[in-house]
Amino acid sequence: MFENFTRVEIEASGATIACVHGGSGPPLLLLHGYPQTHVMWHTVAPLLAKDFTVVATDLRGYGDSGKPPGGADHSGYSKRAMAQDQVEVMSRLGFERFAVAGHDRGGRVAHRMALDHPDRITALAVLDIVSTHRLYRDSTREFATAYFWWYFLIQPAPLPETMIAGSVEFWLKEKFGKAAPGAITGEAFAEYLRCFRNPEAIHASCEDYRAAASIDLVHDETDLQRKISCPLLALWGEHAPMHRLYDVAATWRERATNVTGTSLPGTHYFAEEIPELVADQLRAFFRAKQ
Repeated sequence: MFENFTRVEIEASGATIACVHGGSGPPLLLLHGYPQTHVMWHTVAPLLAKDFTVVATDLRGYGDSGKPPGGADHSGYSKRAMAQDQVEVMSRLGFERFAVAGHDRGGRVAHRMALDHPDRITALAVLDIVSTHRLYRDSTREFATAYFWWYFLIQPAPLPETMIAGSVEFWLKEKFGKAAPGAITGEAFAEYLRCFRNPEAIHASCEDYRAAASIDLVHDETDLQRKISCPLLALWGEHAPMHRLYDVAATWRERATNVTGTSLPGTHYFAEEIPELVADQLRAFFRAKQ
């Protein structure tokens, strides 16, 4: 995976961030979701590298990136702290302005990045999410059923950590169980499993969700009157729960001034199910916004 990409580890002020980069053209940062790593982009990234300098990272706490303490208020995994890592990575690679696409947790990091660093982000794509604040503010039985781990992972340590650590492979197979058959390749799954067998990674990912239910909401509530100023593309899977529960594009029009969006024929994991279509959508959007 990631042939012709260069792998590096970059020391940001808050954590060491593992990443791969390759291609040529305007810079594009790709951020992954839970319980994945940068490997989720292993088919999309080479397609985009024909037109962009692509950087795909492991978020702090995930993959081979550093796993700093969360702290009593979980601020170590606030999306503000996680976004700061990524901005510093791009600076170290020589990119002061760049586009960003984030799936799932990576989309939440990218959302915060666009608010905290508006001068750095040229365009933003969020994949299969609505804002964290909206999800917790309007929580319903249907959401809690479809996304039960939003409530499970935020329980105090070590409850979720212990339960997941006892059945890591089962947990990952359950998470990927609704993906199209064969979409999560054996090579990719083996990499996700390798990384998630690290107890520190399990704990860090729980801290990511605990932050979402606490300090991230504080940050979001402070910024409710502010909107993302750069162009925003929302993509979502037409066979994913988010699409059934929300008008995804409409929710982003509450948070950004310039929003386009469309559904794609896949589940939550559509970046691995239909990579060519995802690459086409991202390429067209980001090229138009240069």
